[in-house]
Amino acid sequence: MHRFLISAAHKSSGKTTISIGLAAALRARGLVVQPYKKGPDYIDPLWLGSAAGRGCRNLDFYLSPNDELAAQFARHGWDADVCLVEGNMGLYDGLDLEGSNSNAALAKLLALPAILVLDARGMTRGIAPLILGYQAFDRDLKIAGVILNKLGGKRHEGKLRAIVEHYTDVPVIGAIQDDPRLQLVERHLGLMPANEAQAAQQRIGDIAAAIAEQVDLDRLLAVSHTDQALPRPAPQIITGGPTVRIAVAQDAAFGFYYADDFDALRAAGAEIVPFDTLRDAQLPACDGLFIGGGFPESFLDGLAANASLRADIRAAIENGLPTYAECGGLMYLARAIEWNGKTAPMVGAIAGDVVMHKKPVGRGYVALRPTADHPWRTPAAAAEVRAHEFHYSSLENLPAGMRYAYEMTRGHGIDGKRDGLIYKNLLASYSHLRTSAGCDWAAEFVRFVRAGGHSLREPQRCSG
Repeated sequence: MHRFLISAAHKSSGKTTISIGLAAALRARGLVVQPYKKGPDYIDPLWLGSAAGRGCRNLDFYLSPNDELAAQFARHGWDADVCLVEGNMGLYDGLDLEGSNSNAALAKLLALPAILVLDARGMTRGIAPLILGYQAFDRDLKIAGVILNKLGGKRHEGKLRAIVEHYTDVPVIGAIQDDPRLQLVERHLGLMPANEAQAAQQRIGDIAAAIAEQVDLDRLLAVSHTDQALPRPAPQIITGGPTVRIAVAQDAAFGFYYADDFDALRAAGAEIVPFDTLRDAQLPACDGLFIGGGFPESFLDGLAANASLRADIRAAIENGLPTYAECGGLMYLARAIEWNGKTAPMVGAIAGDVVMHKKPVGRGYVALRPTADHPWRTPAAAAEVRAHEFHYSSLENLPAGMRYAYEMTRGHGIDGKRDGLIYKNLLASYSHLRTSAGCDWAAEFVRFVRAGGHSLREPQRCSG
């Protein structure tokens, strides 16, 4: 097996493009590649999963304890030839002084050698003390190689190789020339999602070819080889009762979902029924509805034009269909979205209007305290829920007296104090949940759907 972490000295060093290219190039060799992404992220995993041909999994210190992270890593990588973990931010960056949630901490937890991507623009001899400093900062971390990125030509490459080889014992695994063709399209929330890019596979193929040409894949596999196998997980057991059908919006406008959450929904007894908010005229037959995050503001015309589906969704929610919406889903269920001077009608199940802003309104990790109004949190659930948010929009013009599922102890949510707006059997929030040891939201929502929208906090009354 081969396992390694791709990290960098700082963000925007090109590690995502390189990780995508490595995943696709190693897959082209016939290897089974399991990609992972550290931290809360939807977009990078879409690209990594497309490149590897295998769903990318997120590893997040804030949402999961160490033993759960190790179990997640093993559960999804035990049968792979290569486990590739892409870090976030810089190698040693983190939320606390000790770096307990840094990329380096994750590498040590999972026994991964680190491959350091260095943005080498304008650098010559100064690259040596940079590498030596990263080595010396934590001797328990193995930096197994560097990939020099954004080079200014073959002469620049030659100088840097000579300097690294002379002053350090870290091998140069690759040297990638600065090439605008390798850049992924960006927008206000980051990289354009792979589920939206029309030529995503072509882009991935182009990137893979460039990476295969400029990175020594054999050397990479050599420095990341391990004889230690990952434990094989126990078979997943379906629990909870009869199967329920949950319609899930999956299209160009809505694609922010964690693969682990889909696994948890299925394990709880849900059949996931995808539908397209831009093309389908009505909801599929379902017992519940889940609309995740995405970029509805980028598809205002298409979403507004599909009036029949919007009306069908509103009628279903009015009739009590158990529904959960996150961020982009919340925006879609509002009355309208305003962006760049344009306003478009949306579903209208939420009596409020969404306004897009130029700067983030809520960004980062959040901590939520469920209220007594939360429709599907069980009494035995944890007192605090950890999640994350990243939105440029605000929900405005809400009437007084609205009910909320959460009080914010960290983060912004809907109004800086609350999140999880409740209307009938709808719960809509800016916070993104993820199934973890402290948050079994998927199973709770499935039980709520199976109960027909009856609160799990109160005993159900029997008729007759």
